[in-house]
Amino acid sequence: MERKVERAFFEAGKALAELRDRKLYRSTHKTFEEYCKDRFGYSRRQPYLLMEAAVIFDNLLEKCDRNDHILPTNEWQIRPLSKLDPDIQPEAWEQAVESAKGKVPSHRIVKDVVQRIMERTKVPNTYQIGEVCQIIVKDNPELRGKGGCWGIVSQVNDFSCTVRMWDGEYTIGLQHLKSFNYLPAECEQMQLISDRINRVYSDSLEESVQKFLEMLGKLNRAYLTALEEKLLKVLESEIRD
Repeated sequence: MERKVERAFFEAGKALAELRDRKLYRSTHKTFEEYCKDRFGYSRRQPYLLMEAAVIFDNLLEKCDRNDHILPTNEWQIRPLSKLDPDIQPEAWEQAVESAKGKVPSHRIVKDVVQRIMERTKVPNTYQIGEVCQIIVKDNPELRGKGGCWGIVSQVNDFSCTVRMWDGEYTIGLQHLKSFNYLPAECEQMQLISDRINRVYSDSLEESVQKFLEMLGKLNRAYLTALEEKLLKVLESEIRD
């Protein structure tokens, strides 16, 4: 019974993934996010966090020492492991269990272990293609007007990234980037939004329209509101016509 309680978040993540993948929510709701909010009271991120945690839990269950039954009891404990490749996650978890003296490690312990492993690998640029980052303008006049904008990494260099923004691509040093730490599904959603904005943006647009697209380029959330979606669709239809 204790094992069932401990694995509750894992079972929830697996069930949510099936509901999403089989589109079972469509009998009552247009989107998966709306369904999860109405049915379970989840925020937009919570179902994705649980689904990602279920994948990590599965990986630990498969690869960790079967004689050691110390496994995560909630999603928050293993969230830091998402920064590591699946092959390294079991090693990191076992180190965290050891640091916790054989008990279930806290989020802080797991996070510290992950940080040490990332430092040990000595990879100067840990950003990944498709990752969504915020632009930090401090001490870089070339980025004036881009502060707070978000961009999607399209190329990873040694000490910089090429980032696609609402009005084009820029090569930006790592010190001027800050990851939003979005989940993979959220990054994919932002990629779609970026593609749509880039298709309609041009210098020939009216100033008010350019300002609207620029505003979308400064969102600090991984979705459009219903009104923003309607306005963007109007622009898309105008461009097609």
